[in-house]
Amino acid sequence: MNKLEKQDLLRNIKELLVASKQDVYRYVNTRIVYVYFEIGRQIVEYEQGGKHAAEYGKKTLKYLSDRLIQEFGRGFSVQNLERMRMFFLKYRKSSTVSRISSTNVSTSAKNQEFPLSWSHYVFLMRLDEPVRNFYEIESEQNNWSLRELKRQFNSGLYERLLVGKNKEEILRLSKEGQIIEKPKDLIKDPYIFEFLGIKENRKYQEKDIESMLIDNLQEFLLELGKGFAFVSRQQRISFSEQHYYIDLVFYNRLLKCFVLFDIKIGELKHQDLGQLQMYVNYYDRRVKVEGENSTIGILLCADKENSMVEMTLPEENTQVFASKYRLFLPTKEELLEQIRRV
Repeated sequence: MNKLEKQDLLRNIKELLVASKQDVYRYVNTRIVYVYFEIGRQIVEYEQGGKHAAEYGKKTLKYLSDRLIQEFGRGFSVQNLERMRMFFLKYRKSSTVSRISSTNVSTSAKNQEFPLSWSHYVFLMRLDEPVRNFYEIESEQNNWSLRELKRQFNSGLYERLLVGKNKEEILRLSKEGQIIEKPKDLIKDPYIFEFLGIKENRKYQEKDIESMLIDNLQEFLLELGKGFAFVSRQQRISFSEQHYYIDLVFYNRLLKCFVLFDIKIGELKHQDLGQLQMYVNYYDRRVKVEGENSTIGILLCADKENSMVEMTLPEENTQVFASKYRLFLPTKEELLEQIRRV
């Protein structure tokens, strides 16, 4: 066995061990969540047998907590037992556990029932339907960490995706999560770039935003959404003895197309849209290959006039879009206002 073969063998064994550790973690985590659900169920059923449910329940939790902590540790405080109780009440009729028929469910079925960590569910329990269902689906599909879930919630992802959708699309969003089937499904308005950490009074240029987005590529990809892969920055294209530079180029594997980003720090002008349309045309005619779909262009701007955008772009436009970007998380009032406009 030569050195290269030994290295391949070592890499394969390492990959196997890493995958095994991940499987063990997922199994243990899923089992813990299921046990907490069952504890919550038993507490609720016990309380329902009491004559004075509210006061009876408080005493029951205190009794259980004192004795469970002695044997199993601090994870069974009154507060945590209350969370388990609430977990059962919130999820017993949800789609997540709709397939549970008895406590004799197989391990593989249990793995499907609770795909997220207990910490995820503690956070999700604070939310009401249909918002909770949306973030639960997205967390599972995109393998969000708890930190990523909280960030997406705080950025108002659900509310931003509601913009421009009819009642049927809104219902589908809450039941299935974000479905990427056409270019419009990719678009957010606004995009939130709070992760750049730009101070409110700082002066910056377009190249600064571009550089910081690449420096924070992982967070930028999280904000962009599903299926994006980075291709290049300041991509030069040339024709008629002229050179042009596209700020950022990505590829979306779900739509099988290039996605071009152009950044403007001021108010959007119709010339900006015309330039982006030129970039999109160039990629469609000279870069994309057979089997790939039409290129998408997204112009990120600090401000825009919607009527100007509508008059500049074709009525049946499906390729060029303009979205605002924000450098700070939206306030609760701003999110509520956005919901009212839907």
